[in-house]
Amino acid sequence: MKERATGLAWCAVGMPSRAGADIVTALNRVLGVAGVVVLLAGIALGFRSVSSSGTNCGSAFRTAAGITPMACDSALSSAGTLVTVVIAAGVALLVGAVAVKKISARVGD
Repeated sequence: MKERATGLAWCAVGMPSRAGADIVTALNRVLGVAGVVVLLAGIALGFRSVSSSGTNCGSAFRTAAGITPMACDSALSSAGTLVTVVIAAGVALLVGAVAVKKISARVGD
């Protein structure tokens, strides 16, 4: 093993030793936790009540009973778009965590 100026020890084949694996593990955990938090935040946003011109429109997941559809279209559409974007970001973070785990396992072999 050789010691580099950065303090990381490198094996003969050029792969980082334990210090590099610790960084990948930390990155994987951060991506996973962030993905779950953002995904849950998106779900919570879906249940948040939306109003338009003083009229309660319900939430992105469940509209209020007895509302005029035209009055709440833009508010519900915006809420639905926001929920979709936040949930998609959470899923993307979780996919990134899985990809980092798979790539690090493949490189480690």
